Amino acid sequence: MKPTDNQVPRHIGIIMDGNRRFARRLMMKPWKGHEWGARKIENLLEWCKEFDIRELTLYTFSLQNFSRPKQEYDYIMEQFNESYERLKNDDRLHKYKIRVNVIGRLWMFPKEFQDKAYEIMEKTKRHNKYVLNLAIAYGGREEVVDAAKKVAEQIKNGKIDIEQINEETFSKCLYIPDEPDLIIRTGGEQRLSNFLSFQSAYTELIFLKKMWPEFEKEDFVKCLNEFSKRKRRFGR
Repeated sequence: MKPTDNQVPRHIGIIMDGNRRFARRLMMKPWKGHEWGARKIENLLEWCKEFDIRELTLYTFSLQNFSRPKQEYDYIMEQFNESYERLKNDDRLHKYKIRVNVIGRLWMFPKEFQDKAYEIMEKTKRHNKYVLNLAIAYGGREEVVDAAKKVAEQIKNGKIDIEQINEETFSKCLYIPDEPDLIIRTGGEQRLSNFLSFQSAYTELIFLKKMWPEFEKEDFVKCLNEFSKRKRRFGR
């Protein structure tokens, strides 16, 4: 059973958890799981297009992930570089008019990687049908702090008055203002782990035991069907 168009979430966030545990299960180095995880994203883009999901936000690398062992961090960076090259040359970006945003504290990464991120954002900035947000060097609390700094700077420069600060003006200073209708987390944990802390106030949540590399289209459809059964009241 597939949900109808008016039952499909416009914006989905995904916490792609379980890559390392999946690799351990296969008796491999834990960071090898990130390779399978990266490939799964390529399939996910097709599923979102099929169901006309207009915006997708992926929790790709948290600020806390910088504390991973050097060998794992280096491997992840290698995977990032390869994934960005594939994404940059993916014809679907232009065919489907997908705009790519790389959000987070990018300045924490090597310049080579920063350049790749800014290149793909520049290349797709005029695309206006679908949005892919890649949360890298990202933390929800840190996003709120960075937004607060932007607001303070605007007040300091006389661009806005303190009485003009409300949820709308604040959200415009976030990395992304749009609120996800649904957040899916794989891997069995049942928490948001500092993902979209401000934007997820009224987001529907679905937690799956399957590891991210195991996530398949049938799981995606089940999540959409589950979402379609929810009654969203937004605190009313």
